[in-house]
Amino acid sequence: MLLAADIGGTKTLIGLFDRAAERPRSIVTREYVTLDFESFEELVETFLDETQRGPIEAACGGVAGPVTGDTARLTNVPWLADANATSRRLGGCPFLLVNDLEAMASSVPVLEPEEFRVLQEGVADPTGNAAVIAAGTGLGEALLHNLNGTFVPSASEGGHADFAARTPRELELAAELIRSYGRADVERVVSGRGLINVFRFTHRAHGKAQPCDQMPRDIDETELAPAISENALDRRCPLCVEALDLFIGAYGAEAGNLALRYMATAGVYVGGGIAPKILPAIEAGGFMDAFIDKDPMVDLLRTFPVRVILNPAAGLLGAAVRAAELVDNS
Repeated sequence: MLLAADIGGTKTLIGLFDRAAERPRSIVTREYVTLDFESFEELVETFLDETQRGPIEAACGGVAGPVTGDTARLTNVPWLADANATSRRLGGCPFLLVNDLEAMASSVPVLEPEEFRVLQEGVADPTGNAAVIAAGTGLGEALLHNLNGTFVPSASEGGHADFAARTPRELELAAELIRSYGRADVERVVSGRGLINVFRFTHRAHGKAQPCDQMPRDIDETELAPAISENALDRRCPLCVEALDLFIGAYGAEAGNLALRYMATAGVYVGGGIAPKILPAIEAGGFMDAFIDKDPMVDLLRTFPVRVILNPAAGLLGAAVRAAELVDNS
């Protein structure tokens, strides 16, 4: 039996899997609010108390932050995840910590066609690299390096690179972010928190009790990003529509940047929790227009396959794939 976890800034998915020939088979999965726990070890304890069904052969945790050796400090959570401590709790089985986008990238080769939505069919190069970009609480990016026909995932912290404004309106947004935060990085725009930043920019609502008359006065910060998207998709508020349009344009542009940096001729995969929820807006064209609009590379970018990952547990599945590899390679 395998244990896998996808530890995000807002929620953590953790589950038990059976090894299988094609891809690990899910036995049981639980979702927890990450900040309800003081450590990853405490979260694992809770999960095992609720679900333990037998000895665990290997485990892998994907964490939203940089991994150094056997430890990882989460970017948006005050935790230090320790692989050795968790391994001891699991009876000494091998335990691997990887970046959460590296885990998500590990799921791409085993996902089924119906677990994707095609934004651009392209012409996949079987010898080319692929890339994954995923906006959720934060923004993650990862490479799938093609080694003799096998994809090998590699993490990055590209979500914290500088935001590249492309239009006069985006330049205004960048200036506002610099005034507020000291710098404008991509995650300040392309993430759940980034959408809130863009919303506040379009509404000029810093410090106001009710920034949008289409929202409750006492709306919780955790509910704000979904409310912005809902207002925009239903076209109830023109400033929310503008916020979502700016967000989608920045998301598509950064996906195109990633495609060029990694020469992701085998495909660009858009993961994370946000894209499937705003799929009609993404499919409306602004995402791919921004992805492609990179003269003189327009014709090249038109050949790159681009797909949205629809499986909400892709990161968890990828962690299970990596746990299975620990057993296979032992």
